[in-house]
Amino acid sequence: MAILVCEARVRTGLPSHAIATLCERFARDDAQATWSERSGRADFSFGSGILEATEDSIMLRAEAADEASLARVKFLLAWRFEELAKAEKPDIIWTGDGCDRTELLNFREMRVSRIADITPHLRRITLAGQDLARFDSRNFHVKLLIPPVGVEPAWPVMGRNGMPIWPEGERRPTVRTYTVRRVDALAGELDIDFVMHEDAGPGSAFALRAETGDVVGIMGPGGRGLADADWYCFVGDETAFPAIARMLESMPATAKGVALVEVSDASEEQTVQHPPGISLRFLHRNGAEPGSTTLLQDAVRVVEWPSDGSVFAWAGVEFEAFRAIRSYWRKEMNLDRSSHLAVAYWRRGFSEGDFKKAPAED
Repeated sequence: MAILVCEARVRTGLPSHAIATLCERFARDDAQATWSERSGRADFSFGSGILEATEDSIMLRAEAADEASLARVKFLLAWRFEELAKAEKPDIIWTGDGCDRTELLNFREMRVSRIADITPHLRRITLAGQDLARFDSRNFHVKLLIPPVGVEPAWPVMGRNGMPIWPEGERRPTVRTYTVRRVDALAGELDIDFVMHEDAGPGSAFALRAETGDVVGIMGPGGRGLADADWYCFVGDETAFPAIARMLESMPATAKGVALVEVSDASEEQTVQHPPGISLRFLHRNGAEPGSTTLLQDAVRVVEWPSDGSVFAWAGVEFEAFRAIRSYWRKEMNLDRSSHLAVAYWRRGFSEGDFKKAPAED
């Protein structure tokens, strides 16, 4: 099988341990990473990144079987390198396969095709587009690009560093993270569920005003997928329920565990197909505001864990609940990083753009 390759030699004054630091960060991106003092390698499910250090530079090498996967590897190498060498403002210029292209291979322009209210505060919007097979994966988070109201959108393009170049001015879309609830690649459509807030942010506002034919963009997919285990613990609120539902629906009938979902009241509960060995429990806030209770933290602490076999715990919650649950799993349950994933989906009192500046996943 032919392998596509891109390389970029980046001049840098980073210290000698930079290779190790970069590889540790690639491991957070679900890579199998190995390294020595002067070299490193990160093997993702879709391709590989290789790093070689010289006295004044680091060579980045991306390898993959197809252009879309190659673009993902380039993005991750460039993103993590620029993150580490932010003060230097490194000049990353890729050469090799596919580097003459400017379109983002993980971008799709979509149109609203159906709108349905699933619960009093949950609206499902079906988007139609072309070539959606990549979105039918175990990595189910996407970036939704919402155009300004009444303005023709301008979409990002690929930069020479392998990362998106975003348009400036009034045509720049607003970006928010969502979970793909359902994908039908043959029909060319996918569903996204929106929690409808009284103080509607950009995503909820879009869902409120959406009409058939409206245009949006999506980029992705991303995020870590579901790990294999003998027993599972899922924890989330309304914002995470689409992810929990997709995971439950994809699991074998023999799967065992518990799923804890916080909602406002019984009217927000949803019926979801799930293995009989997984107990799905809804916890009601009963008038309390989202993010103001400890329902999920308290429920997690009384879960009965199995005495043997492998486990995997997953949480998608508000920031304060994320910190409490992650701390409990790590410090009291002694779960290693491969056995759990805790994500802050949102933070009370903050927009997504503001709270994402703080660590939200680890």
